[in-house]
Amino acid sequence: MENWISASTPLLLKVFLSVLAIFSIIIFITRVSGLRTFAKMSSFDFASTIAIGSILASVILNTNQSLLKGAIALGGIVLFQSLFALVVRKSQFMNRILTNAPTALMYKGKILYKNLAKTNVGEDDLIAKLREANALNFSEVHAVILESTGDMSVLHGGEGNPLDERLLHSVKGLPEEAGGEK
Repeated sequence: MENWISASTPLLLKVFLSVLAIFSIIIFITRVSGLRTFAKMSSFDFASTIAIGSILASVILNTNQSLLKGAIALGGIVLFQSLFALVVRKSQFMNRILTNAPTALMYKGKILYKNLAKTNVGEDDLIAKLREANALNFSEVHAVILESTGDMSVLHGGEGNPLDERLLHSVKGLPEEAGGEK
């Protein structure tokens, strides 16, 4: 039985070579598939990243695991992620079903408490994001949007700097005055 503190030299060498090989494969796949693989993540991207991490760990730590199986699994996940992105981009129907829509958390200086509750965002988190965006007053905040990636976008400016309403296209949870839900 292998000692849990040490390991044989051939086993350590195999783990080291697995790390080099699998990381070379993941770098190659990422270069081929583009930066979207690890960009700001939707829920599907997050699941893909978890799966990639699991495969990496299995191939690196399980010395009985084949590098070829790991490479095929990594390629399959990235291919599936790319196909998913293509389907979501090409079909509005699939986009609505499979991705989170951006949600308004604040509009015209007013916090939209119902939307905070629906999205499980705390008021303190919202206010922290306003500070981070250098908003000085609620009245200068045109809108705060919880994006589909989980990021918050703060749209702010003075009275002489109106909000282009096109920036709110496809944002759900807007008040009626903004053309939102009735």
